[in-house]
Amino acid sequence: MPTFSLLTLNCFGVPTPTTRARLLMLADELNARDDQVICLQEVQSHAYRRLLIGACTSYPNAAYIPFVHAPKGGLLTLARLPIAASEFMLYTIRHVPYPLALMDWLLHKGVLATQFEYAGLRIVVLNTHMHANYTGVWDRRNRYAWVEGKQLHELAEIVRAQAPEALVVAAGDFNFPRGSWLYYTFLSESGMTDPLAGDSRPTVRAPLNFAERFSLPIDFTLVRAPKLAGLRLTSELRFTEQVLVNGRTRFLSDHIGVELRVEWDALPLEDS
Repeated sequence: MPTFSLLTLNCFGVPTPTTRARLLMLADELNARDDQVICLQEVQSHAYRRLLIGACTSYPNAAYIPFVHAPKGGLLTLARLPIAASEFMLYTIRHVPYPLALMDWLLHKGVLATQFEYAGLRIVVLNTHMHANYTGVWDRRNRYAWVEGKQLHELAEIVRAQAPEALVVAAGDFNFPRGSWLYYTFLSESGMTDPLAGDSRPTVRAPLNFAERFSLPIDFTLVRAPKLAGLRLTSELRFTEQVLVNGRTRFLSDHIGVELRVEWDALPLEDS
C-alpha cells in the first residue's frame, strides 16, 4: 500500500531574537516525523534557509529559488524523496492595495512547483504563500480579497496544466479562510479536493490585541488525484502545542502545521 505524506507550515522565519532557536527546535521536530515532503513558507532570510536545510538532516533534498535576501516567495520545500524538477512561478497580480502589503510585494510571492516520482506515480507539490488580507474581511468588494482572487485564478491554471496522471498537491498559507467564496471558487476552478473540508479549527494564532476574526483556517493541503485504486486522503493539524525553547515554552510558529497522507492500492487505473 503506497503512502505519500506531506506537512506544510508557515514557519514564521522572520528575524527576531528567538527565531534561530525556535527554527532549530522545529528542525528537530521535523526530523522525528515520517513525512516525505515538507513545505515551508515565510523563510525570510538566506541565513534561516541555510539553518533549516542544514538542521533538517532527515530531508537531504531541498528546492528553492535564490532571491535577493531570501528564497523567492519565502518558500522552501524539503524532501526525503529525490527531486525530479523544480521551478518558481511568480504571481503576476501583485497589486499593493495599502502600505501594509508592501512586504508581500517585496518577497515576490508565488508558487514553488516540485516534482517527484514515487511508487510509479508522478507527484507535483505546489508550495505557495499568497498575499495577506490585513483587514480580515473577505467579501468580494475587499481590495485584498480581489488580489487573492486573481492569484488563485493563476494557481488554478497551474494545477490544470499538470499532467492528468499526476498527483497534484497545493499546500501552504493561502491567507483566506476555509468556507469563503475564494475557497469555493478555487476548488471549482482547480478541481482540487480539501481533505479537511468543513473543519473550522484555526491554523493561525491571532497576535495579542488582534481581533479573533484573524484566527481562522487559512493553511491547506489540497489534492487533485488521478484514478487510483483504493484512494484514501487524510489530513490533520500538527504542532498545536507549545514546546520548550531555550528554557521557555513557545509555539513553533504563529501557524499550525497541516499534515496530508495519501494512500492507494495500485498504480493509476486506465480509462475505460
